[in-house]
Amino acid sequence: MTSAIAVRDLPVAVIGGGFSGTLLAINLLRYGVKVILIERSSAQLAKGVAFGTRRPEHLLNVRASNMSAFPDDAGHFLRWMHFSDADEANRFVPRLSYGTYLRELLVQALAKAGKDARIVDGEACAIERVDSHARVKLANGSILPCRAAVLALGNFPPLPHPVLEGLPSHLYQADPWDRTALEGLAELEEVMVVGSGLTAADVVLSLEASGFRGRVTVLSRRGLKPLPHAERGPVVTPIPDPELRGTALVRDVRRRAAEVGWRSAVDALRPHTQNIWRRHSAEGQATFLRHLRPYWDVHRHRLSPTVAARLTELEEKGRLRYLAGKLCDAQAIDQRVRISYRPRGADRQEAVIVDRVFNCAGPDGNLHRLATPLLRHLLDAGRIRSDAHGLGVDVDHLSRVRDRKGNPQDDLLAVGPITKGEAWEIVAVPDIRRQVWNLARFLADEHWVGGEGL
Repeated sequence: MTSAIAVRDLPVAVIGGGFSGTLLAINLLRYGVKVILIERSSAQLAKGVAFGTRRPEHLLNVRASNMSAFPDDAGHFLRWMHFSDADEANRFVPRLSYGTYLRELLVQALAKAGKDARIVDGEACAIERVDSHARVKLANGSILPCRAAVLALGNFPPLPHPVLEGLPSHLYQADPWDRTALEGLAELEEVMVVGSGLTAADVVLSLEASGFRGRVTVLSRRGLKPLPHAERGPVVTPIPDPELRGTALVRDVRRRAAEVGWRSAVDALRPHTQNIWRRHSAEGQATFLRHLRPYWDVHRHRLSPTVAARLTELEEKGRLRYLAGKLCDAQAIDQRVRISYRPRGADRQEAVIVDRVFNCAGPDGNLHRLATPLLRHLLDAGRIRSDAHGLGVDVDHLSRVRDRKGNPQDDLLAVGPITKGEAWEIVAVPDIRRQVWNLARFLADEHWVGGEGL
């Protein structure tokens, strides 16, 4: 049996080398914790999907001033970019630049850690508890002993749409991030994008940059589109953590928006959003998801002013339009697709003929539908379960994964967007960097410092 001291000397295995996993590994190494970082796609290491884009038109949706990788060093990214004045701090830089920043941070951390850090190119397919420690099995048969394993799997693949699944692959792009998604577009007349969030905005810009000169129709249930950031960051007056809940909280936010502007009112909630979510019951959270989530998303997750201006220009030229309605049917006809949808508030159906369809409906959170070997193993073993709303993996406030019976596990943890059910706001850099920093301190027993814990 492995002794307690020997277990303490084992590394933490971080499964997933995108933003969440990379930043967790860097923070663990900062606190002297040994790390194995496991990533199945070397091209995504230290970047993930979001920052692994090669397209310069994909900009960050957060100002440079708030993109430091470290919550205890707010100006780190600005210094790395050699930005010095307020105008530069307000810039929305290309995401590929941020990917370079992350990779450089990882290389520096690895160089400093020496033999205490290891990068493994492979796919984790099982996590087992053995005596007092854990071990990760890879698809190639390798076994990696560790004191704990952390799932840092990033966003899951796009939510499948049952109406579109029967379309042939050359007419339907189920994953907009597939590197072949933008091939053969120059001669097309019209494409449809299903979903109207930030991913849809990326796809519209990439279509334009790839030579597409037709029209893009964006279809979503409510026809909403992300709102833009202000050119300069709004002045936000800190507010106490709101105690109001439900409709009373919504009324209060609307009141403040009328006084200080909607951007300032929403941004003032940011330090408290996760606590607000946690204070609501599962029923209250479900009500928010059902009725308010789309409106929250367009106000909270905004576009850079440059991107918003370009989309507006395309709309004014008639090359981009937004439709509100329910997708009812999709039929392949003569190398095109006939889309039938019911406009919002109407009883009749209308049809649109397009050349290609892109699924931008957002990530799938159904663990049972995600057929990766690791998730199948963990589900079958009863070591993970879905959160109450099917958004991802159920965890507690310390990021410990709950097993089938709801018990948190000290040797299996999770970070990033897959923990949305516990934290709700955990998809943007400012939120994830705080989460992984806290977890690194927890695993290093540094969370007792600074008046916390004892």
